[in-house]
This record gives sequence, C-alpha cells and structure tokens, in this order.
Amino acid sequence: MDLNAVKLFVQAAEAGSISAAARRTGIPLPTLSRQLRKLEDDLGMRLLERGPRGLALTPAGNQLISDAQPALASLAQAEQRLYDASGVAGRLRISVPPHLETLWPLFRAFGRRYPAVTFEVFVTDRRVDLVADGIDIAIRVGERGAAGYVGRTLTRYRHRLIASPKLLAHHAISSPLDLTRVPCACWRSPGASVWHLGETQVDLEPVFITNDYLHLLRLAEAGDVVTEVPPFLAARGLERGQLVEPLPQHPLPEHPMRALVVERRSIPPLVRQFLDYASANVAQALGISL
Repeated sequence: MDLNAVKLFVQAAEAGSISAAARRTGIPLPTLSRQLRKLEDDLGMRLLERGPRGLALTPAGNQLISDAQPALASLAQAEQRLYDASGVAGRLRISVPPHLETLWPLFRAFGRRYPAVTFEVFVTDRRVDLVADGIDIAIRVGERGAAGYVGRTLTRYRHRLIASPKLLAHHAISSPLDLTRVPCACWRSPGASVWHLGETQVDLEPVFITNDYLHLLRLAEAGDVVTEVPPFLAARGLERGQLVEPLPQHPLPEHPMRALVVERRSIPPLVRQFLDYASANVAQALGISL
C-alpha cells in the first residue's frame, strides 16, 4: 500500500471532494484521481463513492481512514521530533539524468551534514512526473519547466566541443563550417544535427547519434568523431591531452541546470534546505568556474 496514496485518500476524505483536495494539495486533479483509483485497485476494494453531496466513504474507506489518520499524525510527530533534534531530516527523492554522476559527492556531503536525511535517487533520462513518480526534486539541464512546476537555476555551463589529436591530425578544423567535412556524433534530441558555435550555425550529417554522453566521450577519445559533451565529462581528457578543443574561440550555447519542484504554497523544509545547499555548492561539485 502506497503511503503517499493513503495521504491523498485522507486529504480527499477530509476535504469532502477530490477537486477540493487537488486545490488544497496543489496536485493536478487527474493525477490525484489516478492515485486514488490505483490505491483502490491495489487494495481490491472501493474506498470512496461519489454522491450528489460530494464524496462518501464506503465501509472499507471508513475503516482505512480511522486507522490512517492517527498513523499519519504519529509519523508527522516523529518527523517533527527529528527536525527538533537536528534541524533537517526525512527522505529526499531526487531525479537526475544519467550523466550527472559528478553530483554524487554533493549528495554525500549533504548527508554528512544532516545525518537524519536519506536519499532516494532515480536516475533516468526521461521527463518524470514529479507527483505520479513521487519525486521531490527533478534536476534537469536546459529545462524551462512545465505547468505545475517551479524551478531554481543551480548553475550554468557550456558544453565543450572535443576531438582527439589523432583525428585532428587527419582533419584540419579552423572554422565551424569545417565540421561539415568531419565525422561528428551528436546528442539525441530535437535539432540534434545542428550545432551553434558562437554566431555560426552548423548543419551536420552526424555519423552517430545517441542519448548517452559517455558513449560520445568514448567515441571522441577513440579518435572516431568530433562531438560535444558537458565540461565535467571532458575535463579529465583535456587535462591529460587525450582530447583537445578544436574551436575554443567559437563557444557552444550556455545551458542552465535547474532543480524543479511541484508548485505549491510552501516548499517542505527539507526540500528548501537541499535547494539552498545545492545552489551554493553545485558549481564546485561539477568543477565549473563561474
């Protein structure tokens, strides 16, 4: 039985209607209805009946709410005692893209500072539904947000155009348009075959497209392609001379890294504390000079 769904059930029962509960919680009505239906499906019984005067509890619903309300109150009191003891506590559920392994030290440092915090990190390149997937914070790159979400920009950075000395020994690149005659690999996204380098737009015919930046990095290191990757992935190869930037005077566009949360009247204290900490420390964790 999903605890979040039980909380939504109690809120709907207390509000007297699903629409009122949606307004109270800031959760979209279709999402809240779907969660309640799933709870009923998981239990195999009806909990709520819609009547002319709003929601009515079934016998099973009455039993669940009589048990759930004191249990949820006890959990809230336990959480508050943790806050009273250490200031920050609870479970933090975060979604991050696969190529942001460099954020793990940030999570560990936050956990050492606040030992009563536990992390649940969902690594995926899909755009999660924060409510349906039970996510507190979604960290995304180049994301302007969506209806029902609000965001905070944690940092900004530019991808690095990279190639191996081996490739450049056979392909001279002195201007962006030279890239049209060189094997290139691109990140899989709308407009993947177009690079904006400074004020020049380059229309490519890539030999390889993927949604895995580590694969792009390995292709560049092997001398197979020119590609673009986040700076924290390119840093080691550039420092060691395995990679070089063929056109440093023509920078790629800047990308914002944002933390998205569900829009509501107040952000939970733990979420707010992590957002403040990440804003102050994420650039250092990624090795980005601002």
